[in-house]
Amino acid sequence: MTTDPGRAGEDGHVADSSRDPDAPATDKDGHYTPKAVSRRPLGCLIEIVETLLLTIVIFWVIQTFVAQPFRVEQESMRPTLEPDQYVLVDKLTPHWDSYSRGDVVVFNPVIREGSCSNPTTDDVGAITPYIKRVIGEPGDTVELLDGDVYVNGVMIDELYIHGVPTQPLSIEEAWTVAEGRLFVMGDNRDNSTDSRSDSIGEICVNDVVGRAWLRYWPFNTLGILQTPTYPDVPPATGATQ
Repeated sequence: MTTDPGRAGEDGHVADSSRDPDAPATDKDGHYTPKAVSRRPLGCLIEIVETLLLTIVIFWVIQTFVAQPFRVEQESMRPTLEPDQYVLVDKLTPHWDSYSRGDVVVFNPVIREGSCSNPTTDDVGAITPYIKRVIGEPGDTVELLDGDVYVNGVMIDELYIHGVPTQPLSIEEAWTVAEGRLFVMGDNRDNSTDSRSDSIGEICVNDVVGRAWLRYWPFNTLGILQTPTYPDVPPATGATQ
């Protein structure tokens, strides 16, 4: 008895199992049935586009609400930060952990007359942000005496300025920091436009972008920006409005 290479179906037709699987398909009446067109290349393209869009959205959310990189362009924070170094600015934790004395902050140097809620005529988008160190918190009294800095009557030890005296930049030598504002200075006291100057003055907290906490480039300068403490400074007695 010979073996039929085909397989009998319920209707008596024989399906040839030796047939080329890539050959055009036909029905029982011999009519040609076109094969389905593969959509795999289009599907891969859609997946790539979706991944790119998701990456862009995640990057935007992180830069807007969590952390943002900045390149140091000025010399006002030398030697703590040198020009062309990159820092990562924390924009998230200041929502529940207010800025403190010793923090290095990035801010937009705009002028607001009176209340910090008052509008500014400056185009913030065209302003180059500044990076400085917080010296006075709201309510603090900051004084410059014989090249030293006093906060609430106590001289603070500033190792980061490496013995350089701090001189006034205007006729004022003492300030009481207003509510909602910060008194900031650069570590490079001889080359820093900061709160000692009438052109900057005390900055508004709501103009601060965030707290610089990590220097990450060049890679050999990688390190956390330490926040010094001033344990002998008494708390502020109250801020001016």
